[in-house]
Amino acid sequence: MLPGRSRGRPRRIPVAPDPGQTARPGSRRNAVNFYSRRRRAPAINIVSLIDILAILLIFFIVTTTFRKQTPQVLIELPKSSTATAAEPDAEPVLVSVESADRIDVGGRLVGIAELRPELEKLHREGRALGLQVDRRVPFETLVRVLDAFREAGIPDLPTFLEKSE
Repeated sequence: MLPGRSRGRPRRIPVAPDPGQTARPGSRRNAVNFYSRRRRAPAINIVSLIDILAILLIFFIVTTTFRKQTPQVLIELPKSSTATAAEPDAEPVLVSVESADRIDVGGRLVGIAELRPELEKLHREGRALGLQVDRRVPFETLVRVLDAFREAGIPDLPTFLEKSE
C-alpha cells in the first residue's frame, strides 16, 4: 500500500472556489433564505376548554358540603319523657355546659365567673337564651350555672333535652 492512500475510495482534496465564480442560477446552495414559511397563529381549542370547565364544575358541586353552624362542644343531652318542643320564635343563644370549666355562650368559651355578666348583657339585648347541659356535668356546676341565670334576671329558661323512648 502506498503512503497516504487508504483502502476503498480515493481521498478527495478540497478545492477552494474561484472568487469570481458565482453559484449556478436556480441553485440554492449557500444561498440565504429571505422567505420564511408562514406560521399558523396558535389557537386554543375552545370545545376542549368548555369540557374541562364543565367537569370541574360538576366535581365542585358534588364534593361541596354545607355545614350548619353548631357549637364546637360535643354534648350528650339527658333524656326526658315529659319534654315538649320549644316554639320556633327566634333562634336562642345557646349556653352549653360541657364541664365545670367549659361553658360555651353563643360560640364563645367563658368561665363560671364571667357567665353572669355575659348573661346580663344578652338579657338586656332581649336575646332568647337556651341551656344545654351534658349529663356528665357535676350537679354543683349545674346549680352554679342556674344561679348565674337567676342573678342575671332571667326567670324562665328553656332547656334542651333528648326525648326518651
